[in-house]
Amino acid sequence: MTSVTHELVIFDCDGVLVDSEPLANRVLARCFQAAGFPITYETCVARMVGLSLPRCFELAREWYGRPVPDDFFDTVQRQTYQAIGEGLQPVPGIRAAIEAIPLPRCVASSSELEKIALSLRQTGLAPLFGDKVYSAQQVSRGKPFPDLFLFAARQMGAEPRDCVVIEDSFYGARAARAAGMSVLGYAGSGFSQQLADEGAQVFDSMTALPGLLGFGA
Repeated sequence: MTSVTHELVIFDCDGVLVDSEPLANRVLARCFQAAGFPITYETCVARMVGLSLPRCFELAREWYGRPVPDDFFDTVQRQTYQAIGEGLQPVPGIRAAIEAIPLPRCVASSSELEKIALSLRQTGLAPLFGDKVYSAQQVSRGKPFPDLFLFAARQMGAEPRDCVVIEDSFYGARAARAAGMSVLGYAGSGFSQQLADEGAQVFDSMTALPGLLGFGA
C-alpha cells in the first residue's frame, strides 16, 4: 500500500486521464508511413508511448538517418486533433477516482499544452484541473528525464518527496523516480512489467486508485 502522506498527485494525461494512446499512435504510424518511414503502430506503442512528439521524430531520424519533413509536426497534430474531436473518451473510472482523492492535483504531460487542453475539454475533465496543467514544452528535457515533474511540483509548491505520480508509460515512471517521487503505474497501456521494472506500484483499474492513496475502501 502506498504511503498516505502525499501532498500532491501528479497525473499524466494520455493513457491515464484520457484514452488517447491507441488513437494517437494510429495517427502517428500513419503519418510516418506516408512520409516514407516504415514505422508501424506496434513500434509506436512499444517505443514511443510517453515521449514528446519531437523526441519521437528524433528517434525516427536516428533509426533511418534522415529527418522528418519540415511540416511533419503540423501534419501529425492536425490529424491527431481531428481524431480527438471525433471520439476521445476518458479512461474508464478516472473521474470518480479523482473526485474521491481529496488532495491537490495537477497534470504533467509530454503532450503540448494545446493538445492537453483539447483532450481535457473533449472528455469533460478540464474543470477538475483548472489551470494546473503542465507540459514538456515548458522544460528543456521531457520524459524520461525528471524535469517536467520537478517543474510541476515547484509550480504547485510541493516537495518532490511529497508527490505521487500516476503514469502509464515506463518513460514516465522512470522520470518520476528520477525526480524523487513515488509512482503508481496504471497498466491500461499494457506495460505492467515495464512499469514494475521502473519501480512503479502497478494497478489495473482506476477504481483502485483512491484506495492506493489511502482514501475510500
